Amino acid sequence: MHCSKETVVRTVVLLISLINQILTVLGKNPLPFSDAALYEGFSLAFTAGASLWAWWKNNSFTAEAVEADKYLHAIKAVSAVAEAEE
Repeated sequence: MHCSKETVVRTVVLLISLINQILTVLGKNPLPFSDAALYEGFSLAFTAGASLWAWWKNNSFTAEAVEADKYLHAIKAVSAVAEAEE
C-alpha cells in the first residue's frame, strides 16, 4: 500500500463521519455532546485560531511601521532577483 499519511487520515475521518451519520439516522447519539457544547467548542477553537493567527502575523499600525514593511519588501525583492540571477 503506497498511500500518503494525509490520505490515510482523510479516509479515517471520512469513515468516522459516515459511521456517525448512520448511527444518527438510526436514532443513536454516537457523540456524547449536546448542540450547545459543540457550539461552544467550535467557537472556542475559532477564537483561539483567530487569536493565534493575528498574533503571529506582522501587524503594522503606525506610519513608520508601514514604511518599514515597504522597505523590507523592497530589500527582499532585490535579494530574490539577485539569487535568481546567480
